[in-house]
Formats: sequence, structure tokens, C-alpha cells
Amino acid sequence: MTPEALLANWTEAWRALGIEAPDAALCLDLQRRYGEPQRRYHTMQHLGECLAWFEREKALAERPGEVALALWFHDAIYDVHAHDNEARSADWAREALRAAGANEEAAERIHALVMATRHDAVPEGHDAELLIDIDLSILGAEEARFAEYERQVHAEYAFVPDEVRLPRRRAILQRFLDRPAIYATPRMHALLEARARTNLRQSIDAR
Repeated sequence: MTPEALLANWTEAWRALGIEAPDAALCLDLQRRYGEPQRRYHTMQHLGECLAWFEREKALAERPGEVALALWFHDAIYDVHAHDNEARSADWAREALRAAGANEEAAERIHALVMATRHDAVPEGHDAELLIDIDLSILGAEEARFAEYERQVHAEYAFVPDEVRLPRRRAILQRFLDRPAIYATPRMHALLEARARTNLRQSIDAR
């Protein structure tokens, strides 16, 4: 997404909550976080792709502003050596919402949406399903983009020895493949499910 499109998405998301967007510092800080040098996949490219999917699918959201802001914050904190990135990102989102004047219910829902991106539980509610489908849209990407994604993930975790990293990665991909459905929302299922399964099988078989 262009800088203008990013800013428009950011502003509209806050407006949907009935409040004005905070000053540009928070938006720029988030973009700086996605540009940190340790990142290879969880970058502005990933955020932009997620927000582009959101713009196409936002009519399906029950609370579109909350889904958009959850996407902005979902990988805001990303330490490749940590296991609490989602929790720290969710806490930051909740604090930012409170500081901007959002009501407590919205702040808590956005916190829960960010926490849903841990992918270790079935998402609860339509907005959570939409958010997770968007976050996982990369699995159903065209062949060249999926191959790039694979390279990016391996580069992000290059510090892990191959004999540990490759089996672990294979197990993660297999868990997605073993799901009855990777995508919960009907439209994204129709668009991405078959290609995602092909991508996952090919990746697993190649290891």
C-alpha cells in the first residue's frame, strides 16, 4: 500500500470507533517497528498485504475499525527470540486505544483480536475469523510470493540450526494442512483454500 493509502486506512479505522486518530507519531512508530532490522517477513510488506486484503473484505466485518486497528498492532512487537510478542502487541494496542479515548469495550475487543493471531486456538466471532484469514492469506499466495514468504521466514529464523528449524517449520505447516479448513470466512475460503493446500503440501514435501 502507498503511504497515502496507509494513512487513509489508519484514519478511517479510528473514525469508525467514533474518535479522531491520534497524532501521526503513533502511526509512524508502528511503521518503524515493522521496519526493524531483525524482521524479514513480519515487515511493512506483510502489514500492507494484510491491510489490502482488509480493504477488499471490510464490508464483511462487524466492527471494521477494530479489525483494521488489530491488524496494525498484530505484529507491532516482534522479537524473534521471544514467545510473548502477541501479548505485548495486544497490551500496546489496548493502552493506545485507552489513551486515544476509545471505550473500554473496544479496547478489550482489539486486545482479544490481536491475541487471536497466536493461531493456537479457534478464533471466536466473525471479526476474529476475518482477521485470522487475512493474517494467513500468505499461505494462499501465488507461487512466486509464497516462495518469497518461505525464504523470508527462514531468514528471520536463520539463527536456529537447520536440524531444529526445518523439522519445526514442517510441523507448523502440517498443522495448518491438517485443519478441516484453513480459512473460516466463505469468500476467502473460496479464493485461497485450494492454493494454500497446494503451497503447504509442496513446501512440506520439499523439506
